[in-house]
Amino acid sequence: MRTEIGAARGSSAVWRVLEDELARVRAQGGAEPHVVDAGGGTGVWAVPLAAAGCRVTVVEPNQNALATLRRRAQECGVSDRITVVADDTDAISEHVAAGSADLVLAHGLLEVVDDPARAAAALAATVAPGGALSVLAANRFAAVLHRALAGRLTEARHLLTGTDGVLPDDGESILRRFDSEGLRTLLEAAGLELALLQGDGVVSDTLGEAESDEFTAEELTEFETAASVVSPLRDIATRLHALARRP
Repeated sequence: MRTEIGAARGSSAVWRVLEDELARVRAQGGAEPHVVDAGGGTGVWAVPLAAAGCRVTVVEPNQNALATLRRRAQECGVSDRITVVADDTDAISEHVAAGSADLVLAHGLLEVVDDPARAAAALAATVAPGGALSVLAANRFAAVLHRALAGRLTEARHLLTGTDGVLPDDGESILRRFDSEGLRTLLEAAGLELALLQGDGVVSDTLGEAESDEFTAEELTEFETAASVVSPLRDIATRLHALARRP
C-alpha cells in the first residue's frame, strides 16, 4: 500500500521547486505543461497542478484513491485537465508516450515499488529532453534520528545499518528508505542529471502543537526553505526531494 506523504507541512519547499520548473517550461513555449504523476494517489499534487494550468496524467492502481481524486478534481473544476490511468507504475510505458512529459512526479513511490531501479528507468523514459523528474522519498537518517531520540536505540541501529533502512516485521508500509547519496546514484543510473537535492520536513513534521504556537506558519515556511538545502539539515529531513533532468 502506498503511503501518501505529499500533504506534510514541510512541502512548501517542494512546491516552490515545482512552480519554478513549470515557469521554466512556460518560458520555453509550453503554455500547458504536461505533468505525469506516477502513484498519484488521491490527487494531493495532481489537482493543484491542474488548477495551475497543467495537463496532468495520474497513474495509480488504487481505485479508492482514484475515487477521491475524481471527487477533488470535480470540486475544483479541473476534471477535464486530468487523465486517470488505473494501472501500476510498471506499466507506465503502455499509457504515456516516451519523452512526452515536461515534468514527472514520483512522490512517495520509489520506497514502495518492488524494483526502484526499474521504476526510475521507466519514469525517466517518459521525461522529455530537458524535462525533469521530481522524486520525494522517505529519508533513512531521519528515521534513525527520530528512533534514537525516542530512546529506541536498537531500532535506530537497525535502520542505520540495515540494507534498506526499514525494520523487519514492523508492519511498515514502505520497503526501503533512501539517503542522499543512494538517491543520487539511483537517478544517475537511470540516465538523469541531478539538478537539485533538498530536504522536505526538516523540523515541521516533528513539532507538536505547543511548539507550533511559538511561531507563525510563514516563519516555519521561511525556516524550512532555508534549511532544506543546507547539509546536514537537508540530510536529516523527514523526506528527501530530488529534481533530476533528462539531458
